[in-house]
Amino acid sequence: MKKLTLSTAILALTASVALAGSHSVVRMGTEGAYPPYNFINDDGEVDGFERELGDELCKRAELTCEWVTNEWDSIIPNLVSGNYDTIIAGMSITDERDEVIDFTQNYIPPEASAYVALSEDADLMGVIASQTSTIQSGYIAESGATLLEFATGDEIIAAVRSGEADAAFFQGSFLEPIVAESDDLMFVGEPVALGGGVGIGMRESDGELKAKFDAAIDSMKADGTLNEMLIKWFGEDQVTY
Repeated sequence: MKKLTLSTAILALTASVALAGSHSVVRMGTEGAYPPYNFINDDGEVDGFERELGDELCKRAELTCEWVTNEWDSIIPNLVSGNYDTIIAGMSITDERDEVIDFTQNYIPPEASAYVALSEDADLMGVIASQTSTIQSGYIAESGATLLEFATGDEIIAAVRSGEADAAFFQGSFLEPIVAESDDLMFVGEPVALGGGVGIGMRESDGELKAKFDAAIDSMKADGTLNEMLIKWFGEDQVTY
């Protein structure tokens, strides 16, 4: 899933004015450009797996929540600065991020990232497209291949189809429906496990809010609701709890 450069977030941390436990309305920050995790529907509203999940978590935690969208590359700094109270945006739990923000337990188990290309003979040490500031782009940058970064997942697919990139590397659950619906793309190479699953990010000062969301996630895991939601949005092959 996704990774950010954290230098701006560290600076923003010192300027945060958010107070723990002071939430009359919890502002749920998401990207709105990462289907099926989160996207903007035809009515201009946040939709997708994380919208449904977030609404259910807020209901179980007895919280009043509203949704806010933010571009991916500044999503952590704007959380820390107090522009919203959570990040629920397909964000993988990593040690690097955990130095700046806190995470709930994961609500999506760790799953594989994958390569897609137009040919099974694609050069995976050639030019590889991935989304800017993700754990996938970080992996490619360290792999020895030439990294070609784009702002969105759709753009990395377009780069493969145009011949600008030999392959794309991204989260498998994002790529699977694209490959299934296409007549040209295919998975190549071996899947790669990255990150510690997906969790809700929040400021380190918001321990009470974190505890409420952790309890709500626990209850959804216990009664099977979370697994049902994962299968609804990601299909029968989705890794569940």
